Amino acid sequence: MEQKYFEILMEEMNSKFELVLESHSALDLKFEKKFDQLNQKIDDVDFKVGVVNNRLNEVKTELSNRMDKLDGRMDKIEGRMEKIEGRMDRLERKVDGVADDLSAHRADTELHRAHG
Repeated sequence: MEQKYFEILMEEMNSKFELVLESHSALDLKFEKKFDQLNQKIDDVDFKVGVVNNRLNEVKTELSNRMDKLDGRMDKIEGRMEKIEGRMDRLERKVDGVADDLSAHRADTELHRAHG
């Protein structure tokens, strides 16, 4: 009887081990599927980050080119401003000269009126 009881017990234990192994296998498949999904999402995010990074590099290059063009234009404007400032200085000196001549002429005219 002991042998029979032992065989029944062993058969029951084998049955339970098989259930545990089947559950473990099912969980393993479930985890594998979840990891595959997670890896796919990571790959998708990596791709999107790469696309954004490429676009940012394009924008950076475009802005750099525009800044270079603006720098060139600013250099031209500064050159023109220097020319204008030079002309303004010459004009100012001419106006001061005319004002001095006018003051001298006025003084001379008043001197002639007084003696006149």
